[in-house]
Amino acid sequence: MNQKIIAVDGYTLNPGDLSWDPWREYGKLTVFERTPYTTDAIAERCAGATAVLTNKTPFTKETLARLPELKYIGVTATGYNMIDIVAAKEQGIVVTNVPGYGTPSVVQMTFALLLELTLRVQRHSDAVMAGKWSRCPDFSFWDYPLVELSGKTLGIIGMGHIGSKVADIAAAFGMTVIGNSRTQTDQSHRTGFRWATIPELLKRSDVVSIHCPLFPETRGLINKETLALMKTTAFLLNTSRGPIIIEQDLADALNQGRLAGAGLDVLSTEPPPAGNPLFTAKNCIITPHISWATKEARSRLMAGALSNFAGWLYGAPIHCL
Repeated sequence: MNQKIIAVDGYTLNPGDLSWDPWREYGKLTVFERTPYTTDAIAERCAGATAVLTNKTPFTKETLARLPELKYIGVTATGYNMIDIVAAKEQGIVVTNVPGYGTPSVVQMTFALLLELTLRVQRHSDAVMAGKWSRCPDFSFWDYPLVELSGKTLGIIGMGHIGSKVADIAAAFGMTVIGNSRTQTDQSHRTGFRWATIPELLKRSDVVSIHCPLFPETRGLINKETLALMKTTAFLLNTSRGPIIIEQDLADALNQGRLAGAGLDVLSTEPPPAGNPLFTAKNCIITPHISWATKEARSRLMAGALSNFAGWLYGAPIHCL
């Protein structure tokens, strides 16, 4: 096949532990590990391409206008806010994404963050390795409060596929779940579950976990006013999108003791500037947006992106945006 396929930021999906070979059955594939986020750089690298693959590299209206031969954009992710969907449609470009590939890994990270906040496993291990246990007059010690999840209330903002799986695991820990979502699906199989408004959810929850998309109505959802509704003993988790939280407001709440802790896998700007206020916030754990990045999840993502492309190529497109 004579398709010209360009992957503009291939390293993100495949740093070397997966294979691009199946793509080459469909055309000539060129993989750039990274591409500068400028119209000139993107347009130059994608010139003449029929199809492009992008994870986070943006395709604006201006960029698309300089790519008249482009017919397909495969987003190698679930989120697609880096694509001007309206401009793509006007130009007759099909855009697809890969939903659901990372659910197990994101759920796992959600509880990894929560368990670190409630038990401080790494910090206690570090203390042991530094000799503190060896010097301890007692058989046991702890440097941080230890919190049991059983009996606590988990509030989930966004009860989609990921949020629902988080609710399943929470039930296994003996937690009560309350939820908020744009679409209130049937949750009758959950003991004690109830839907709640955002203010009610924030007031009642011992743990708040964010799993909603970034929309205009969710941008800045967690701010000074909404944080003030939360218990001072509560934990906040975000494995969704960074701009849902006003970071200075969260840092202030943590530093002033108005919140027990936060576990974040996403920030409003990625990579973040060195001066992000959360870097010096108390009881704040931040990981570098890795909840999606297990090899298993990326393998599903690669396979899903290829399936999307093949569907489009043979006239049966799927996961079109």
